[in-house]
Amino acid sequence: MEQSGTSSLLQGAVQDLATGVASALRGGGHRRMTGDPLVAGAAESVAVAAVRVLGADLMLPHLLFHTPPAPEDLAAFRKAVGSYPPRVGVAPTVQWSHWAMRRTLRRLTASPGDPAAGTGDAEPEAGWLDDATWQTLTHQLSVLAPLAVPGEECAVVRAARRRPVDVARGFVRAVRRRDWRQAAGAGRWLALLDGVPDTLGLETGLDFVELMGGSDPRVVLQVRAARLMRTEALVGRP
Repeated sequence: MEQSGTSSLLQGAVQDLATGVASALRGGGHRRMTGDPLVAGAAESVAVAAVRVLGADLMLPHLLFHTPPAPEDLAAFRKAVGSYPPRVGVAPTVQWSHWAMRRTLRRLTASPGDPAAGTGDAEPEAGWLDDATWQTLTHQLSVLAPLAVPGEECAVVRAARRRPVDVARGFVRAVRRRDWRQAAGAGRWLALLDGVPDTLGLETGLDFVELMGGSDPRVVLQVRAARLMRTEALVGRP
């Protein structure tokens, strides 16, 4: 019963964080995400675990809008990075998620002009994506949606760039299966990829995903991120 209660608290905390991030994406990045409970120390372990679950996306508004995070948010993010290092033998997605958090933390805390701002530790292995079926590729990329940000360069991004049509197929499949979270994550990747078929109708697809899955703030977060990253100002396309 206690474990079930803790799990419920964690899920609720993750949803609250996602709601805050989605709101900040709509408002230009000017919003605290972690809220009062973490600052006050109430259920701190659950709150920090929730930051770890949401991962690098907690800081997404600040990466996109170039705004400084609130000190409390940055402290929570830093604590989550330090408190939950990946264990030996964990899934590659867990390793990559942690790598993304470390890289994001370095970007946000490096001094202006610091050449180390965009660097990080050695990348985890990513060869498992090369032979993945298009269904598996889409699932794994949706889990790693926090890596889908303008200017990111890593093995996962390169794997996605090589297979835009497969990601598009996966997006359609996720919509048909009513897997809105996977569809939203795939849509976020498609917003950054070249070579996406025009016949996909990504804008309409994102609208539909938000309409049907909009009760889940993690879906809303991904859809808003995708829309923002399709704009000329953020993506930098001519």
